[in-house]
Amino acid sequence: MTVSIWQANDLQPVREVDFLVVGAGLIGCAAAFFAAQAGRQVVITEKADVGLGASSRNAGFMITGLDTYYHRAAERYGLPVTREIWALSKTTHAYLHEFARQGSVPLDPCGSLLLAESPEEASELEQAARALNADGIGVEFHSRDPLGRGYYAAIRQPWDCAVQPYDLVQAILQQSGAELVNNNELYALRQDEAETVTVYTRLFVFKARHVLLCTNAYSPLIDSYFIGKVIPTRAQCLVTAPLKNGPVVGAIGYSDYGYMYYRDTFDGRLLIGGGRKQNKPLENDTTDDRTTDPVQRVLDAYLREKFPDVDAPVERRWAGIMGFSADGLPLVGTLPGRPRVGFAVGFHGHGLALGVGAAERAVDHLLNRASPGALDAGRLPHNA
Repeated sequence: MTVSIWQANDLQPVREVDFLVVGAGLIGCAAAFFAAQAGRQVVITEKADVGLGASSRNAGFMITGLDTYYHRAAERYGLPVTREIWALSKTTHAYLHEFARQGSVPLDPCGSLLLAESPEEASELEQAARALNADGIGVEFHSRDPLGRGYYAAIRQPWDCAVQPYDLVQAILQQSGAELVNNNELYALRQDEAETVTVYTRLFVFKARHVLLCTNAYSPLIDSYFIGKVIPTRAQCLVTAPLKNGPVVGAIGYSDYGYMYYRDTFDGRLLIGGGRKQNKPLENDTTDDRTTDPVQRVLDAYLREKFPDVDAPVERRWAGIMGFSADGLPLVGTLPGRPRVGFAVGFHGHGLALGVGAAERAVDHLLNRASPGALDAGRLPHNA
């Protein structure tokens, strides 16, 4: 982040803090909760306000697992890591269910549908279902389209849910008991002393015993360590006006290897997201959260093709910035040479699947040097 000399001259009031979280999104608020559970006094600093980034610009999908097919993940990461990440997503969702219950957050246990857009993808789905079932995960494979909309096959995970993501982040913040300092950009941090990290923000100079960066896509703007490890990536959505004839999906649905996704909203609209696959150079490595015409044209065409019975107009379009990691898995660790500055970043568009469990590991790693397991950022070379 950049802050001009007119906005802050390094003479801001000094605040001593026990545990400082940077970023008040889903991950940051969850990290604050776990740090408070560990007995720490927690302050969250946020450049805007709680949950206004990708945490409330996503589709609200609580989907279990990774962002790639189970058998492909096992090929790429190995079966032990794939199982570990699957278990982490189950842990995350257990926490999210409790946060939502305590905070009266809208949550629909509608299940998820992973749908095939082609015969080739249908074959991939069948292989994924077999691999999941062989590992004791009871997904349901459908060799035909359960929606009758021109898909070729589907995997159903009946335990997945749709959630109101902005309300969810607000609920987690409230349950954490942390103090929030909003509208407060960070522009420098250093650990010059053995037990103190100095964090320069627009309103305060924090002297913190521990700092946890939960800044996801914006991490490369904070420290060069993250350049090449976390790539900001734009995602876009549209939503229709309320539909007259009720829900059209009945689940949280996604297809084309996860590049397209759609759901019924709690107030009876149809939400569609995606379009990045056809416009990767435009959507890659950007923190600009404006919508773009090429992507929105893809979404409009998909609405006409797959949901021709929906005659409600599009009422809103928006974009959000995800943080993609270099190898598809989240990153947990501490900055080189700064053992009191930890991080949980790089959720690859799967923050609602893995974020809370990763935040718990990040807090434990920062405070107790516990292993982050498969999320250990040390797996990537320093310049990756």
